[in-house]
Formats: sequence, C-alpha cells, structure tokens
Amino acid sequence: MNYDLEMQKQLEDIIPGTKLLLHTCCAPCSSSVLERLGNIFEITIFYYNPNITEKLEYLKRVEEVEKFISKFKTKYKISLIKGEYEPEKFFEIAKGLEEEKERGRRCYECYKLRLKKTAEVAEKLNFPFFATTLTLSPYKNSNWLNEIGKSLSYKSTYLYSDFKKHNGYKRSIELSNEYNLYRQNYCGCIYSQREKARD
Repeated sequence: MNYDLEMQKQLEDIIPGTKLLLHTCCAPCSSSVLERLGNIFEITIFYYNPNITEKLEYLKRVEEVEKFISKFKTKYKISLIKGEYEPEKFFEIAKGLEEEKERGRRCYECYKLRLKKTAEVAEKLNFPFFATTLTLSPYKNSNWLNEIGKSLSYKSTYLYSDFKKHNGYKRSIELSNEYNLYRQNYCGCIYSQREKARD
C-alpha cells in the first residue's frame, strides 16, 4: 500500500487546526514532519521511547525536541508531552530477541510498544488523530509501522504516513543543520548500539 497516498486522502477531509498526537523519537525526525503537518494540525508531540537504554541519551534527545519546537514556527501551536522513562518495558518485550538484527522482530515489538502507548494517550486525551515520526527514517519499516498504527485505531484515528517520501528524510538533515540539532547514529537501544559497534 502507498501510505503517503493514503495520508493525502485522509488530509482531504481534515478541518484545519484539528488536534494530532504525534509520537516522536527525536528532534531531527520531528523537524520535517512538523514542517509538513504544522500548518494543517495543531500538534502535540508525544515523546515516549523506552527503547533508549541510557537515561542521559533519553534526556538529551527530549531536550533537543524542546529546543527545536521553541524555535520552529508553524501556523498552529506545537506542544509537548513527555512520556515516562520506562526502559524496563522495552527489556520486557525484547526478551529472547536480543540477538535479532536491527529491523528484525525486536524492532517490530518496539514499534508496537511505542505506538500502543501513543494510541492510549490519544484516546485518554481525546485526540482525533495520532501518528508517528518513525516512518521518516529509511532504517524503519514503514509497512510494519502503518499496519500496527491501523490496528490500534479505536476512538482516535491513525494517520497513515511515509514521511521519507517527498525528500522528507533529506529535509530533516537540512533542518537539523539549520537548527544545529543533535543527530544520534543509533536508534537508542543497547542492542542497536552493540550492532553499530561491531559493524
């Protein structure tokens, strides 16, 4: 399925200023997504990433998100909800999958963990829509992310996406340079970090 096209269809019926809960992993991935959607939705970023093993790394990334949204201007305001730091939740779903390569089954379970929490918060706070910036990355499986998001649509509707389309990833690099954003070189989990070190 062409998820970018599916999103375009959804956007045709959006009332400008509709509220969107946007799960984000970091400021660089948020940047071009906010540029693309910030004049359509009133966006609240939900920073929830229990896969980030080191607390200092977790805090550094959320500080970069705060820094970026304080400077980046869109038609509608951008807010931030900081999710709890819960690495134990990630280690629980990663049991038995520690040796999986990045983009394997462990990553699927990690996507599901983060999107499930996003959907729960969206419903609790009455957001009509929720989405994730994770589809911006060429290292993430957009098909999995969209399938999971669709399966979690109950009271809140999942906004389909493939944000890497239309040079989204390239634009995120440009915006990162423009705003001097910290760009990490691994997803955040210790298993990804070890794999990078081996490579």
